[in-house]
Amino acid sequence: MHVLNASAGTGRQSASAYRERLTPSLKFIVGAGIIAPMISLVFVRFDATAALIIGLLSAALLIWILLSTAPRVRVENGELIAGRAHIDVTLLGEPQVLTGEEAARARGTGLDPRGWYLIRGGIDGIVLVENIDPADPVTSWTVSTRTPDRLAAAIRRSQNAS
Repeated sequence: MHVLNASAGTGRQSASAYRERLTPSLKFIVGAGIIAPMISLVFVRFDATAALIIGLLSAALLIWILLSTAPRVRVENGELIAGRAHIDVTLLGEPQVLTGEEAARARGTGLDPRGWYLIRGGIDGIVLVENIDPADPVTSWTVSTRTPDRLAAAIRRSQNAS
């Protein structure tokens, strides 16, 4: 996660930017690495060296895929960008920071079927923001983040700069 402060410029560019990649947890990555010995066992009867190479390459490829496809959360140029979706921050209400039981409820029984979600397992924090655009059928945005306070603050700063 990187937090960038862009103090130069005017308008929307002058607001602080926020960037985070929602990568899988270390436990998940290590779990994906366990594929190496399993694949090696499949090919060991043909050639031990080739089996080792194939296993290591398979594990490296799987880990690379997990890391490279991890969605990004950004606040920049007056927009909240979560994965492929984006919305102008002027169309959002006050961000709510949720952790612990509140976050678990927001990810579970508290899910609004009309909301938009970018939720990742293994990431406890949630920022919930009401969508105040009357023309948009989506009522809220719920975004997983490792630093919910920073994401909420970046949304507020961007709203104030707009």
